[in-house]
Amino acid sequence: MEFELDRMQMNGFDALLDATLRREETLEMIVPDACPDIQRIVETDGRVLLRSREAADGRVEVAGTIRASVLYLPDGETGLRHLEVTIPFTCSAESPEVGPGCTVVAAGRLCHADTRAVNPRKVLVRAEAAVDVTVFGPRVENICAQVLDTAGEGIEQLTETQEAYLTACVQEKPFPFSDAVALSASKPAAVELLKSRISLNRGESKIIGNKLIFKGSANVTLLYRGEDDGVYSAGAELPFSQIMEVSGVAEDAECDMALALTGADCALDAQEDGRSVSVQIEVLAQAVIREDRVLQVLSDAYSTKEPLTAEWETCSMDSRLDRGARSQSFREVWETPNPVREISDCRLAVGQVTQSWEGEKLILTAQVEVQALYTNEEGELFSLQQPVTVPCTLDLPEGCRCFCQCDGVGDVYAAPAPGGVEVRFALDFRYCALSRRQIIALKDLRQGEPRDESGPQPSLVLRMLEPGERLWDVAKTYGTTIADIISANELEGEAAAGGRLLLIPRRR
Repeated sequence: MEFELDRMQMNGFDALLDATLRREETLEMIVPDACPDIQRIVETDGRVLLRSREAADGRVEVAGTIRASVLYLPDGETGLRHLEVTIPFTCSAESPEVGPGCTVVAAGRLCHADTRAVNPRKVLVRAEAAVDVTVFGPRVENICAQVLDTAGEGIEQLTETQEAYLTACVQEKPFPFSDAVALSASKPAAVELLKSRISLNRGESKIIGNKLIFKGSANVTLLYRGEDDGVYSAGAELPFSQIMEVSGVAEDAECDMALALTGADCALDAQEDGRSVSVQIEVLAQAVIREDRVLQVLSDAYSTKEPLTAEWETCSMDSRLDRGARSQSFREVWETPNPVREISDCRLAVGQVTQSWEGEKLILTAQVEVQALYTNEEGELFSLQQPVTVPCTLDLPEGCRCFCQCDGVGDVYAAPAPGGVEVRFALDFRYCALSRRQIIALKDLRQGEPRDESGPQPSLVLRMLEPGERLWDVAKTYGTTIADIISANELEGEAAAGGRLLLIPRRR
């Protein structure tokens, strides 16, 4: 006879792969006939647009495009000029756990870009993209909560309360939005848009019913050539608000949002006489929703009337150790070959974030590159690129798993300083640290072989609990119940049984 077990199905996701993929690409390009010859390359900037994400057997592959803007001084003409370069890339990683049914969460950014003039009509562009990738696989656990229909069978059950921190939902929504950035009337009108930079910022999110409402903004930075051939900058924060369908999560669940650019176009508005730039952006919002759940798990069962045979299984559960954000500030003065008169533009690019352990401390280290476009005292334009590392220390036990996202906070501050450029910025390390434990749950319960009671049986059992032993273990061994042991020994509760000689009543 096999007993019917009440099973609770726990659906969620497991993070099978969490990595930063880096890919460097080079491209030779002929300067278009409409552009003047190159005298000197000044700077290269750009952005990463994701095109596709695919999980296959043992492999994940992400493809996208690097759109680079090459700024140069023309030969025989005045004013800064630019070239637009489009470089496709593909990066991948292998993991035996990844399969076609997995969900890929990804966001890309430009780590580094530079350009070399092969001759006045040809350039060699080198660019490196970094893509943060987390692959989630579906997870289903059928955990036994109790034995059903136990009337008259003398079934005793041991249930335990377990807390689990579950990745309950991974959902995404693509959406476009457009806006315009007005250029300052106090500056000359724009005749050429030299480059545009777009960074996506996460805002507040809230779950109401089966809707996830989230906010954010796109920070747009523009560099343009004015009517007087001078270089000018402009910027704006463009807010957005979206609603995403989610299911199977509570309203107090926690949401981590990854925002990826999939399309972006900035252009001078021909109808505004060089006083406005139209912005069209396509975004892929990817939500990872985690929540705490309390489970009742049946860990053991026996009968006081007949022998039973039980089978157990091991289930994995995550616990949340810590979750939050740490801000780290950076300040340094970098030397330049010549004195700096003015800073025209400054950008920050976060590359890979590595993790290392020092005892009970987890060190997150962000690889960062800062690029500044500046004018010297003679009015000549130059670019400064400087790689730096920024550490962040967390008090976490070794062996835990930490998911981390790192972004710049606000604008990068850059100003002329004696001998060079003073740079200041701040990074936000947002993290979620988990630990995994194994729990034992009853898998199967059936009638066992009859006990051999042909020999003499003791009429009285007296014993003390051994170290680590529970009243449950003693009651199961002698086919009685915890309640009977407590009653026979006039105990106030299970805790009072330690260190005492106990009378163990036997059921016949």
